Amino acid sequence: MILLSSYQDRKLLKWNGFYLSEHTRQLAVSKAKKVHIWPAKIAMDKRRIDQILYEAQLKDRWIAIQKEEVDEEGHYFPDIIGKIQGYDELGIYLANQKVDYDEIRNVAFTTVPKWSELEE
Repeated sequence: MILLSSYQDRKLLKWNGFYLSEHTRQLAVSKAKKVHIWPAKIAMDKRRIDQILYEAQLKDRWIAIQKEEVDEEGHYFPDIIGKIQGYDELGIYLANQKVDYDEIRNVAFTTVPKWSELEE
């Protein structure tokens, strides 16, 4: 008679062999994104934010916006990067989302690498 209480299940260890290398790489990348902490940028005054947004709209330049929004642990989210697609009296449209003016903590001009400069 075998006692079931003495059996030790290997749990996840026995399933590791079923993962493909692409899966493990993708899991590692998603874990790294969750672990990365985006630093708080200097809070800018409204006048300076308006100047940069005006110049970005006028010259069709790329910008990076850090919002005042934080997660449940107090960490900031990644910057929203793109060109201004439109605006109204409450905010701007950037990267297919709306950012209200009062949500902007920091805005700066940025450059986006060309596809030919990207590494694999």
